[in-house]
Amino acid sequence: MADVAGQIEALELRLMRAWLAGDAKETKKLLGRDFMAMIGTLPPQLLDRPSFLAGIERGFACTRFAFHEVFVREHGKSAWFVAGAELELGLGAKVWSGPFLVTGLWRKGAIGGWKLAERSLAQLEAGDNLAAAVGKLQLWK
Repeated sequence: MADVAGQIEALELRLMRAWLAGDAKETKKLLGRDFMAMIGTLPPQLLDRPSFLAGIERGFACTRFAFHEVFVREHGKSAWFVAGAELELGLGAKVWSGPFLVTGLWRKGAIGGWKLAERSLAQLEAGDNLAAAVGKLQLWK
């Protein structure tokens, strides 16, 4: 598990650095052919692989990122990545910045290794201590 977790976290950093650099070619190497991204807007929007890559070339930019709480769970030939993150994303004059939840489903193929199949980006909003209330439900603490 630790080995896979380290691999996935390294791939996530590589992916985010490629997006930060506006490098659609490097990003493409990390995305599965059937990649889909769910962008947490109202209403939520889906971007397939060609759309996401074209978006990077047309100004859908990541200008800053930092992962905080990172969790990776292996499920057979798949791994689920979840992280709290500080992101700054831009699209034209619109800028989203602050805390985000970033998720990714990575699948390991026989050829090419790990590829990102699904991505979800959703901006988080500070609540009324909801996190503390949910945390109290955790039986392992």
